[in-house]
Amino acid sequence: MNNKKEFLLEIGTEEIPAHAMPNILSQLKNLAETAFKESRISVGEIKTLGTPRRLALLIKDVEEQQADISEEKRGPSAKVAFDKDGKPTGAAIGFARKQKIDPADLVTRDGYIYAVVHEKGHSTDELLKKILPKIICDLNFPNNMRWSDLDFKFIRPIRWIVALFGDEIIPFEVAKVQSGRISRGHRFLSNGDFEIASAKDYVKECEKNFVLVDQEQRRAMIVAEIEATAKECGGKAEITDDLLEEVLYLVEYPTALAGKFDTKYLKLPAEAVITPMRDHQRYFPVKTFEGELMPLFITIRNGGREYLDIVQHGNERVLKARLEDAQFFFNEDRKKSLEQHRDKLKTVVFQEGLGSIYEKTERLEKLSTLIADLINTSAEDKTNAIRAAQLSKADLVTGMVTEFTELQGVMGREYAKLDGEDAAVSTAIDEHYMPRFAGDSQPKTTAGRIVSLADKIDNIVATFSRGLIPTGSQDPFALRRQALGIVNMIIEAKWSISLKKIVDESMTLLKITDEVGREKLLESVYEFIRLRIKNILGDNVRYDIIDAVIDDVDDVYSVTLKANALADFVKTSDSTKIIQSFVRVGNLAKKSDSTNIDEKLLNVDAEVTLYKAFEAIKVVAEELIDKKDFVGTLEALKKLSLPIDSFFDSVMVMDEDLKIRANRLALLKSIDDLISKVAVFAKIVL
Repeated sequence: MNNKKEFLLEIGTEEIPAHAMPNILSQLKNLAETAFKESRISVGEIKTLGTPRRLALLIKDVEEQQADISEEKRGPSAKVAFDKDGKPTGAAIGFARKQKIDPADLVTRDGYIYAVVHEKGHSTDELLKKILPKIICDLNFPNNMRWSDLDFKFIRPIRWIVALFGDEIIPFEVAKVQSGRISRGHRFLSNGDFEIASAKDYVKECEKNFVLVDQEQRRAMIVAEIEATAKECGGKAEITDDLLEEVLYLVEYPTALAGKFDTKYLKLPAEAVITPMRDHQRYFPVKTFEGELMPLFITIRNGGREYLDIVQHGNERVLKARLEDAQFFFNEDRKKSLEQHRDKLKTVVFQEGLGSIYEKTERLEKLSTLIADLINTSAEDKTNAIRAAQLSKADLVTGMVTEFTELQGVMGREYAKLDGEDAAVSTAIDEHYMPRFAGDSQPKTTAGRIVSLADKIDNIVATFSRGLIPTGSQDPFALRRQALGIVNMIIEAKWSISLKKIVDESMTLLKITDEVGREKLLESVYEFIRLRIKNILGDNVRYDIIDAVIDDVDDVYSVTLKANALADFVKTSDSTKIIQSFVRVGNLAKKSDSTNIDEKLLNVDAEVTLYKAFEAIKVVAEELIDKKDFVGTLEALKKLSLPIDSFFDSVMVMDEDLKIRANRLALLKSIDDLISKVAVFAKIVL
């Protein structure tokens, strides 16, 4: 029985950008899983570890020997392989030689000859010499570096490699770096290089040399230190996931420390202080337990507790300079109202050939007016949305947003408040950018939703009109996120609204006049939105049900209601029979374009019964469809199933009398048109 060992691969580098680390570690794990599986090496848990200076692969229970295999390979036909005396021909001998077996061991079956090939597994340490360089070379990065005179690229220069199978070194070379057992400790706290005796000692030896190589251990330590430090200061730290993830891969041995800043900066809007603190300096803000910002920050040092006062002072000086800038820009911005800043938007280009940002705000006013009318909102909400649209981009030319771009919308909100604008207007200016990133919240106010929808439609239509439709992973204008925002916002707001009317108005405002071009552009927008709806519904609804309701996405909210109603309907015991009835109607309805039914030509009881049932149900169903009650609509439509089945049992649809035939097809066409307002049932997989 083969013994099992622990395996370690450590790739030591110069500091890797923090944002790249999660993806690299994920790649490393996937490459290792694939490589060991393809090499028939049985392994236990595969774990990837990482710090700014190292990528590590730690695998438990690795078999010392590759698994043996027995494989049966088919050769030529028996007629060709043996002569009339039953002796192997040249074809059989050549096939046996190729498979490295004796011709006498060939097996005849089903008119062919077969070679049963047994291959003994190789030792794992020999295989690893080839596997490991390939894993390293197959890692893919958005940006690569070259160094020295090497014809080799990596995200950062490789400085050392550790490769241990148990306590034995796996020798290989990459980028003129020879693998061994020597790693490097923390740049400042350790004594430099250290030796790893065995793979199982890796984490422990790293910790002895002031490197917490396990990122989850490091994450827990960072959170605990931040929370404890904030508590000592009498407050609570605001720890966001994105900042924590970035700091996690900036340090190897974390230590938290608190710093202070002058209380005069608290007179600035909170975000104007937090943004330079968090986004530029990677500091964690501290708030009171009531949520008020305190004149404190917490940062994570890559090192121990020595000379913390000096480190604190240095960080305080850097933040002070940032906050002084913020104070200066804020004071300069306040010399003008937001309305006065807006005029400068005339000098800022929106997109090539599409005018200025000022002209964009004029389009947003008109689109917001249309959307407000389509949702039949109050006069107050409409007025607030139009005013918010006018001012929505004015903060882009303020000094504060020019310096701290993350504050777009936020400063617009704050400056609008200070100008005495209605609170709903101020909020909408900020909300119209939502969601700013994956996982961000949606606008909550009606005015905010209206301007947000107008802005996102304008962005998508304008960009599509230039032929810049996102393909593959390329989406420089973040249009997929904006389209998802549109769909989620409409669903959350429960707006039954015509996408076509808004897109048509957007194209008109963008001076797109070519009718063919407008049709193509509208369909491109529809398809773009259609894919986003599929993504959202796909988490809870079957793909075939989505396909059955997704053809017409003009009313996004109705599509989602139909999908959810249909998803519940197909779970009922009689749904299969009903769907089959609807599909039979649809198949024959394709043969007619007419819905003109002559009641006098209905001469069979079953078709009279179906016609009367349809006429009665049609009124009810259309009322329910108007109310977006698709659960009730399906309940009404299912009553047609029995009359439909009786009709097909008793009536010859394709009658020799062409008038009767056309009349019966018109009846089926009318029924199908009504049913299709809910779903295309032929697309449902039974």
